[in-house]
Amino acid sequence: MPRKPPAAAPRARGIVSSSHLVSPRSVELSEFEFGLIVAWNAFSRWAVRCMAAAGCPDLTITDVLVLHHLCHRARNKKLADICFVLNYEDTHVVGYSLKKLVAAALARADRQGKEVFYSPTPQGEAFVQRYREVREDCLVKSLDTELNADIGELARLLRTMSGMYDQAARAATSL
Repeated sequence: MPRKPPAAAPRARGIVSSSHLVSPRSVELSEFEFGLIVAWNAFSRWAVRCMAAAGCPDLTITDVLVLHHLCHRARNKKLADICFVLNYEDTHVVGYSLKKLVAAALARADRQGKEVFYSPTPQGEAFVQRYREVREDCLVKSLDTELNADIGELARLLRTMSGMYDQAARAATSL
């Protein structure tokens, strides 16, 4: 008579923020969503405070992300491309952020025909470099390098989950 595999140990209740959404099919998804909410808010607070420590106290999380993206690969960028890479659906939010960055002399807008291309100013680049220094001192130094492989795996999982949520959003929109 074949032996039955041992029963799985009962799973501890997950830490969730919306118990009414927990599905028996995936308690883990609710745990993931709560973790994502908490991590996003902690990351947002960190990025804004890190930029303030770097000398730019009046930026929002969107402003910080847009400024960092403008410095990425030293290429001029269009509004639509910034929104696409950062996964912002509302171009007005990013457009407002770009206007703030231009007004603060952290970014510049160059019109080429009908297109507007954005890039960081030397002052914007200097603040991003200072952000990097603060990040190294306050965050990276405290990181256990043994976790780097896990962090890389988590980053891949987050990109996968992002695609799943985007597809689910499209499906929900068509209902």
